Amino acid sequence: MTLRVLAAMSGGVDSAVAAARAAEAGYDVTGVHLALSKNPKSYRTGARGCCTVEDSRDAQRAADVIGIPFYVWDMAEEFDRDVVQDFVSEYAAGRTPNPCLRCNEKIKFEAVLDRAIALGFDAVCTGHHVRKSDGRLRRSVDADKDQSYVLGVLDREQVSHAMFPLGDCTKDDVRAEAERRGLAVADKPDSHDICFIADGDTAGFLNERLGGEPGPIKDESGEVLGTHQGAHTYTVGQRKGLNLGGAPERRYVLSIEPVDNTVTVGPREALQVDEITAQRPVWSGSEPFTEPTACTVQLRAHGEVYSCTAVQRDGELVVRLDEPATGVAAGQAAVLYDGDTVLGSGTIAATARSGEPVPAT
Repeated sequence: MTLRVLAAMSGGVDSAVAAARAAEAGYDVTGVHLALSKNPKSYRTGARGCCTVEDSRDAQRAADVIGIPFYVWDMAEEFDRDVVQDFVSEYAAGRTPNPCLRCNEKIKFEAVLDRAIALGFDAVCTGHHVRKSDGRLRRSVDADKDQSYVLGVLDREQVSHAMFPLGDCTKDDVRAEAERRGLAVADKPDSHDICFIADGDTAGFLNERLGGEPGPIKDESGEVLGTHQGAHTYTVGQRKGLNLGGAPERRYVLSIEPVDNTVTVGPREALQVDEITAQRPVWSGSEPFTEPTACTVQLRAHGEVYSCTAVQRDGELVVRLDEPATGVAAGQAAVLYDGDTVLGSGTIAATARSGEPVPAT
């Protein structure tokens, strides 16, 4: 029996080539574009590779060239609830979310996959730069484009129904192949930033929804150094935009306290942490670690990889770094690896420094 594959087509070059490869491999492929905005013009315009009217048309044209059926699925309600509203509420709580990660988890590999399976499809194909081997996710051969981190939140069942045809090639290879296949998106720019913030002004977007209530900027001793216009517009590790002119040394955001609307700043060394507690652990490439186990961890998209020891205790993932990390923000994912293979992940809830608790951020 021929495998039935639903190819998620964003309108960008990666998903177009992924769909073409799946069709060429002999699978029964159907393309689908996800309409994520009730008003597409309220999201980014131009060739951004996600969420615009132009993207839907580009996806349709690519499907026509490939020769596969094509549909548009309205996922605006789910996207607003699970990605946009989650983004706003996380910032309101003093955390720093990753909306692309949440979109992969809740939309592309939960809502879409559930619907695909219900319709009789066997797998969902995407243009993510990641490999799948023996049922486990592995980093792409293109380190600069690797997206294993933002897929580290997927569970084992979701990974089992996922297909990633691009993990064995570089982005340059993908563009060259698109050109050979006659796909008009061959030279289309990659999408960047946050698709649902039309002008790229994250602070303005949050202020519009949460208000801009002024509050104090304090140092670690509690001395007030300045005033901010909304604690939700800051993130741990931030240096620019503090407006603390005349300070004898650079200061960085150490913590954000939404209850009393306070931002605490201090020197860079005060950002160092070596213990991380993460909630909602998911294990796609390993059984849960019931004993401390050596591995590596990535703490932000395209961020540094740290050697560590990890263990799951009382439903939480506890990660002890071999060397301190800086700027670790709650709301981000801690993704565990064995070499280039994803083991599991958790959502960062709190950090500690040399055994001394620091404020959850």
